[in-house]
Amino acid sequence: MSKKHSNKKTEYIRYFIALSLFFVFGCSNTKYLPEGELLYTGGSVTVKDSVIKKKERKALEKEMEGLLRPKPNKGFLGLRPKLWFYNIAGEPKKQKGFRYWLRTKVGEPPVLFSKVDLDYNASVLRNFTENRGYFKTRVSADSTAKNKRATAEYTVTPKQQYIIKSVTFPDDSLAMSRIIGRSSRRSLLKVGKPYDLDVIKAERERIDARLKEKGYYYFNPDYILAQVDSTKGDHEVKVRLVIKADAPPKALTAYKINKIIVYPNFSISKDSLKYKPEDVVQYKDFTIIDTANTFKPRVFDRAIYFKKGDLYNRKDHNLTLNRFVNLGTFSFVKNEFKPSDSLPKTLDSYYYLTLLPKKFIRVEVLGKTNSASYTGTELNVNWNNRNLFRGAELLTVSVFGGADFQLSGTNNGKNIYKVGTETSLTWPRFIVPFFHVEGSSEYVPRTKATVRYEYQNRTQLYALNSFKASYGYLWKENVRKEHQFNLMDITYVSPNHVTAEYLADAEEDESLKKVIEKQLIFGPTYTYTYTNTMQKRKKNTFYFSGEADLAGNVTGLITGANVKKNDTIKIFDVPFSQYAKFRGDFRHYLKLGKESQLASRVILGVGIPYGNSGVLPTSKQFVVGGTNSIRAFRARSLGPGSYLNTTTDNDYLPDQSGDLKLEFSTEYRAKLFSIVKGAAFIDAGNIWLMNKDPNKPGGEISKDFMKEIAVGAGVGLRFDVSFFILRTDLAFPLRKPYLPDGERWVIKDIDFGSGPWRKENLILNIAIGYPF
Repeated sequence: MSKKHSNKKTEYIRYFIALSLFFVFGCSNTKYLPEGELLYTGGSVTVKDSVIKKKERKALEKEMEGLLRPKPNKGFLGLRPKLWFYNIAGEPKKQKGFRYWLRTKVGEPPVLFSKVDLDYNASVLRNFTENRGYFKTRVSADSTAKNKRATAEYTVTPKQQYIIKSVTFPDDSLAMSRIIGRSSRRSLLKVGKPYDLDVIKAERERIDARLKEKGYYYFNPDYILAQVDSTKGDHEVKVRLVIKADAPPKALTAYKINKIIVYPNFSISKDSLKYKPEDVVQYKDFTIIDTANTFKPRVFDRAIYFKKGDLYNRKDHNLTLNRFVNLGTFSFVKNEFKPSDSLPKTLDSYYYLTLLPKKFIRVEVLGKTNSASYTGTELNVNWNNRNLFRGAELLTVSVFGGADFQLSGTNNGKNIYKVGTETSLTWPRFIVPFFHVEGSSEYVPRTKATVRYEYQNRTQLYALNSFKASYGYLWKENVRKEHQFNLMDITYVSPNHVTAEYLADAEEDESLKKVIEKQLIFGPTYTYTYTNTMQKRKKNTFYFSGEADLAGNVTGLITGANVKKNDTIKIFDVPFSQYAKFRGDFRHYLKLGKESQLASRVILGVGIPYGNSGVLPTSKQFVVGGTNSIRAFRARSLGPGSYLNTTTDNDYLPDQSGDLKLEFSTEYRAKLFSIVKGAAFIDAGNIWLMNKDPNKPGGEISKDFMKEIAVGAGVGLRFDVSFFILRTDLAFPLRKPYLPDGERWVIKDIDFGSGPWRKENLILNIAIGYPF
């Protein structure tokens, strides 16, 4: 062995010994304990029962161990680093500085065994098991001490679990008792199921929610008494639900709505309830006291679900509050119900609404980079008017501009500049009478019209003028389901200032020529989104987005473009596009632990050109590669199929696209420390052409398309700074579809020590937010 290798081996051994000493001695925290004290390292529960299945017994033990108090110091692989930091920091002399920060923020004080009350924990476990139907449970507690550490051991010996024999609901003459009886089929208490106090509590909540839908505003679950009889039968209980005799009369009364009073200009800071007689507007069932004449009365008619004479209903109550919030014009919404002075058994409903500023400006400055080695910046200035026509309409006028530079590489000097403006107007309703969505929703349906112009200049190459206009509807069924339907979606693209250099290259590469073609695209689009990812406690959550884009259908029928095979029909001297495009994006998130998950995504896209179009417009075609796609390949550089652009000798990167797309990714995510999270991922996929293109051999879809799948892998870091996530991903290819068949897997060629390999294969992606 050479001296160099021997020195390196010795150095590794030193590091290993130092690390071992740190773990063995550095984290030995017991020497810091006060005299006579023991370090509490946790408690365990053992259930002794021959009837309960082993799997259920283990689950019961784990659940009960979570009830033990206090919790021991947090550990990792048997170590307690937080306690170690607390101990080595010592007692700080002042409440600031590094030592104070290390002890109070990073460290954690020792949990002493003297703080453990064995009898209290035993009683908690006894109550828990009896609440689950294991009556007359015996619990014993003991402890073990060794090397100044102590543990607590609890043995639970339950009796046979009691089963529900019968359930009886209130049968008195009260009207509410009849309502409860009619809802008994939805009861959570089921004959033959184990007795469980938590289920009884949930049943009382269910009954209360049902009564709240029938006018019983003042009722609450505490007015329901559950009488449990365990004296008859073999380990069986009879449950009888009754209305308490001391329930107040107003709790037993169903109330109707009388007056509905709205204060649209309520202010917490001053007395805004004073008004003049001319400030009062009576509109249908509503009394509106709008001192500044801020809104048209119909705004409140659409938002408030109550009408005079309706029974109080909690669902309508909550829907109304949510609608006011979702209008986007109020910063504070308060609702109050008071017994009416004019009519018995009625409530007057008051709504106090505090306005957001009507007009505001938002400025956004963005920095960005992409896998094509472009670095740039973008400025967006948005001016907003929240109540343009006194109907809670939102007007947004935006002006934006940006630039992308490649400081070195094939595109050096060919920078991209863009500038543009966009105006949108959103109405908080559907303004077309025949368009209707069934059912009530807490989310306000909206109609939106948008006009956008953008000028993009790729220096030394070409410039593009883009005009876009859309008109459509947005609505949510609930928090999980969302729809967007654009009745009209128009795009017009016109090139100018095309350089001779680009035209020369376009003669050799048809894909470059299509970029500078005039485009006219119009037709309806529809997007449906479903997600339950907001349910943080679920182990499996999902996201799905489906899009349909149909262009030129009606126009093709009118002009005859659907049947004409040779002639291209033009509108205003521009060929219009005809195609049907569909895209589905499905994501699954598997929660592995408190700070880790496995995220997976599948994207399937299909674009079918027909009639007036032989291919999809360039702006509508699918692409792969880049920061949010297959990260081991540069943006828009992959595919279609096994095609590799080698025909042109231009100084800029190719821009590949296709009619079909298949992409899938799997990413393991876990918290490393503080704000830093790590990830390991695999991406795969490709794009293909629907029809054969002689200029792109191997690009069309075939029965062997799976052999043309690109595969990449990598690792990344995510820096979560609360208001945004900075993501860095380092990826490299595992399979290159453009290589000859049989040579496409390149795993054997991976060599991180080789400079040329790293330069050709390692791709660094920097982005904001997760890739999916």
